[in-house]
This record gives sequence, structure tokens and C-alpha cells, in this order.
Amino acid sequence: MTSHRASKNRVCLWYDGDAEEAANFYATVFPDTHVDSVQHAPSDYPDGKAGNVLVVEFTVMGIGCIGLNGGPQFPHSEAFSFQVATDTQEETDRYWNAIVGNGGAESMCGWCKDKWGINWQITPRALTDAMASPDRATAKRAMEAMMTMRRIDISAIEAAVAG
Repeated sequence: MTSHRASKNRVCLWYDGDAEEAANFYATVFPDTHVDSVQHAPSDYPDGKAGNVLVVEFTVMGIGCIGLNGGPQFPHSEAFSFQVATDTQEETDRYWNAIVGNGGAESMCGWCKDKWGINWQITPRALTDAMASPDRATAKRAMEAMMTMRRIDISAIEAAVAG
């Protein structure tokens, strides 16, 4: 495991007392994901007591994160999401099913939300490649196909791209 203490920048995610549970879940689902440290509060604080887990340092697919158990004041929104690039339908389905199947919720266009409120974009490279195509008709067909989907279906994207 690598420590991100020397890193100048990490993503700080606010949780309502369950940062350690979330970090441990992510470590079971995604590669290059692990819990780096768990820090307990040295004294009481507005939403907790001395000894409670206050900060969890973890890595999600190589990205250094801090989970702060700050309380219920600031729920997550779609304004922040992790975008996970996938190469196969099996990989897409595995991540999607893990998140949604563990108390999460489906959304549209490859987005889903985990049970802690963190939003995830499970995005096959086939889709991002098609959307970036210099052939605007190809990009349009890919986007129109994506707009009808919750979990992205790579074969349907490929069929739309083929016309």
C-alpha cells in the first residue's frame, strides 16, 4: 500500500459516520483500491465522541481519498462522481452490479449511486471512444443510444455506431 500523506491533493468525501464501511466496500470491488489508515477522534466533536472513526485514508483505483465522518449535514450529489472506464461488458456489469446490489441505485446513462450517496459513472471505453469520434454522425448515434440506457450495453453502442 502506498501512503498519500506526501500527496499535495486528495479527494475528501464527507460521510455520515460510515466512511470506513464505504472504503472497505470499495476495496472489495475495484482494483488498486485499499484502506490506507483509520484515524479515531482524539476527543468529542459535534457529531461524535472520542474514539469514533473520524478519518479514513483510502485509495480508489489509484486516487487518494479521505473519508471524513462529518455527520449528516452535507449529503453527496451528482455534482461529484467517480468515472470508471471499463473494457468489457463483464467488467461493466461487475462494477454496476456491485454498487447497485449493495444498497445502491441505478440512474441513467451509465450513472449509479452507492448506498453512501457517492455517484459512479461506469463507462465503457467503447462509448467514450464513439462519443469522441471525429465523425459527428457516429458520435450522435452513440449518444442517442446511451440516452436510452441505465447500465451501458456495449453491444448496443457498437450496433448504434455501425448504423
